[in-house]
Amino acid sequence: MTTSVSAQTDSPLTIGGRAFRSRLMVGTGKYTDNQTMVDAIEASGAEIVTVAVRRVDLDRSQQEGILHHLDPDKFFLLANTAGCFTADEAIRYARLGREAGFNEFVKLEVIGDRETLMPDNVGLIEAATTLVQEGFQVMAYTNDDIVTALRLEDAGCATVMPLASPIGSGLGLLNPYHIRTIKQRLSVPVIVDAGVGTASDACVTMEQGVDGILMNTAIAKADDPAAMARAMRLGVEAGRLAYLAGRMERREVAIPSSPTTGLLD
Repeated sequence: MTTSVSAQTDSPLTIGGRAFRSRLMVGTGKYTDNQTMVDAIEASGAEIVTVAVRRVDLDRSQQEGILHHLDPDKFFLLANTAGCFTADEAIRYARLGREAGFNEFVKLEVIGDRETLMPDNVGLIEAATTLVQEGFQVMAYTNDDIVTALRLEDAGCATVMPLASPIGSGLGLLNPYHIRTIKQRLSVPVIVDAGVGTASDACVTMEQGVDGILMNTAIAKADDPAAMARAMRLGVEAGRLAYLAGRMERREVAIPSSPTTGLLD
C-alpha cells in the first residue's frame, strides 16, 4: 500500500531540469575514514552528494582523497563553497569546482559569522547573481528568512536551502512556520539544509512540505553512521508520504473513533 500510494501521488524531485528519485542529500565531511563515508552514503540511498571544494583534494587519483571513493557515474557530485566568508571567495571556488570537472550545479554558501556560521545574506545574493549569470545552477544555503529566500529566487537560484537550525547543531527544526512559509511562497524547490539531528527531525521537517533535506553531521557523527543514514532515509520517506497523505485536523477535544449510535445494551 505504501509503495502504491507513493508512486501515485509523488513525482521525482526536479532541480535545474534534472530529476532525482531520492529526496535525501548528504555531505562528505567529518567521517572517521573514507570507507565509513562510502558505507553511510550507500545506506542513505542519496543520489546527490556534496563535496566542499575548498576542503578536499580535487585530484581523483589520490587514494586518500574523498573523490577517489565517489563514482561520478553512481552519485551526482555537487560542488559546495563551504568555508567561504565573502562573495568573492564563494564565486572563486564555484568556478574552481567547475574547472576541476564538477557539473554546472553548485551549493552556494557565504558564511557571515564564524561563531554561529550563519549566512551572510547580502554576500549570498551577490554571489548567486553573479554565478547564475555565468551559467551555474545555484542551490543557495540561507537562513529561514522569507525575504532573503524570495530575493534568491528572483536572482535565478535553482533551489533555496533554508536551515532548520545552525550548522552541525543537531537541534532539529526550530521554526516550522518559517520553513512552511518559504515553501508556500517560492516556486523553486526548497531543500532544508543544516540542523537535522536524527530521523524524527527528518520526518517532521519533510512533513512541512519541503522538497528534500541535505545533511552531513547527523550521519557522520552518529555512533553507527551507516545505520543512521538508513534511519534518515526512512525518516525522509515517512515525512514525505505523511505530507502527501494529509494529516488529520488538530482538535482540542476528544472525539470517539467508534460510532456513538447503535451500541449494544
